[in-house]
This record gives sequence, C-alpha cells and structure tokens, in this order.
Amino acid sequence: MKIILPGGAGLVGQNLVARLNREKFTQIVVLDKHRPNLEVLARAHPDVVAEYADVSKRGDWLAHFEGADVVVMLQAQIGGIDYQEFVDNNVTSTELILEAVKKNRVPQLVHISSSVVESVADDFYTRSKKDQERMVLDSGIECPILRPTLMFGWFDRKHLGWLSRFMAKVPVFPVPGNGKFMRQPLYVGDFCNVIISCIENTVRTGIFNITGHQQVDYIDIIREIKRATKAKARIVKIPYGLFYGLLWTWSLFDRNPPFTTQQLQALVARDEFEVIDWPGIFGVRSTPFNEAVEETFNHPVYSKIALEF
Repeated sequence: MKIILPGGAGLVGQNLVARLNREKFTQIVVLDKHRPNLEVLARAHPDVVAEYADVSKRGDWLAHFEGADVVVMLQAQIGGIDYQEFVDNNVTSTELILEAVKKNRVPQLVHISSSVVESVADDFYTRSKKDQERMVLDSGIECPILRPTLMFGWFDRKHLGWLSRFMAKVPVFPVPGNGKFMRQPLYVGDFCNVIISCIENTVRTGIFNITGHQQVDYIDIIREIKRATKAKARIVKIPYGLFYGLLWTWSLFDRNPPFTTQQLQALVARDEFEVIDWPGIFGVRSTPFNEAVEETFNHPVYSKIALEF
C-alpha cells in the first residue's frame, strides 16, 4: 500500500510514520518543506521517502500521487503572524492535493481537520482551517474528516514540547491569569492509531471529533510537564494583560514566535468540544493523560530522538 503524507514531517507525521512502520506499512512518501524535520525523520526511518516539497505550489512532488493508495492530508500552518502563510499552507495546498487525488483516482483520502472549526475563536488558524474543511466537503470526495483537539507527544515542537524546553531554560515559568483554562489534550499516539484505523477500514466516512477524554486545566498541564521532566522552574501566575504584552513585544523581534497573542486568546476562549466514543468507533485505546505525558518525555527511544525536533 502506497501512502502519501503531505506535511508528514510535523508532529502528527513523525508519530504516524513510526506507527505505520511498526504496523509493517513499507511504502510511505513524506512531502514537507521543513528541512530540519525531514532530516530527523529520514535518520529515524531511512526506508521512507522523505522529500522536500512546498505543497502550496505545483511541482515534481505531484508525480508521487500516481499509483497512490492513500493520501493523509497533514499539512498545516498552526502558528505565525502572517495570514498569507495560513492561506498558502492550509488552503492553497489543499486545493492542489485534492486536484491530484482526483486526477490520479487515489482510492482513499483521510483529511486532518481541527477542533477549531467549531471554536468561538476568530484567528488566522481557525479561519483557514474552516476554509480547508469546507473545500474537502465540497470536493465530493467521500473520506473521514478527523477533528483533533490540542495534541501533544513525541516531536511536539509547538505545544507541550516547546513548553517543556522553555521550562528547562528559565528559573520562573509564567502562567497567564489563574491558569484555570480548561483544555482537552489529545495524545498524538492515540490520534495516529485512529488514522491507521481509517487506512485499514476504507469504508469509514464522515466527520469525527477526536477530543481528548480528560479535561485538564492549563496550569495542571504545566505542573504535569514539570513533574515528568523534573524541571526546577518555579510556576508563577502573572496578570493576563502583562502576559499578552510580553507576547506582543516578543512578536516584534521574532517573525515566527512559538506562541502568539492569537493563540493566547484561543487558550482563554473556554471552548468545550464534543466528546464521542472514538476509542470504540476506531478500535483504539485512549491513553490517560498522566501516562501519555510520561511516555512523551521519558520513552527510552523516541523521547531522545524527539529532542532534535
């Protein structure tokens, strides 16, 4: 089975490739424009085709779709301050991939959407993901559309991974307000098992909200990271306005900040997403949050490889 993974060198892709290899899927093509991430993936999985490609622009990468059995759309712009990057990487890329799927009559597509399409937040990521999902629905291609919540796990560069690295470097870790912002974090290993279930069950179609089954306050997530990593930083609550101002100032000096004011606003938006029995639907396990955090930071093999990410 030939599996194409546009955007496959990111958080979900790195974890998915590891699990696909474990399940004996051997013909995997990863297309991504983040060279360092591709190098990490290629070193960990030398048998995988890992090709540099900007899937928001036509190019030689489109030839890989010939003879493909499955396409899993993973490409996503999550953070940033330039709206055009979100349009390019979440919308334009999807238009080209859907065109390639139709042209090559690829029998199976799995689309990775996001829980933010049902969020009250109004930011660049939310708008572009809504447009992206609408394009998939309007394409006429029947496929599973998966809407994960905030994900974490091995190779997490943006979320818990970045928080853990920041915590390791500073004596004081700031938390906005009282930190009691409810999250429904999803372990990326569980999500990858859902994707594999979709690949193995080609008749499954529809929209599925893949929401973490535990509600955890943001400050408790931070405490759990500190416990798992044995970090020494002191967790300190600071006023929301000051926290916002610090992020805004950071963005003046960093064109691609790891955490933006828009993401902060999304954090405090108090979304609560639908919880369905996705473990029962897809035949997978929902890993308890504490266990998943422990595996993320203390796995004997992948937690070390993920440090390069």
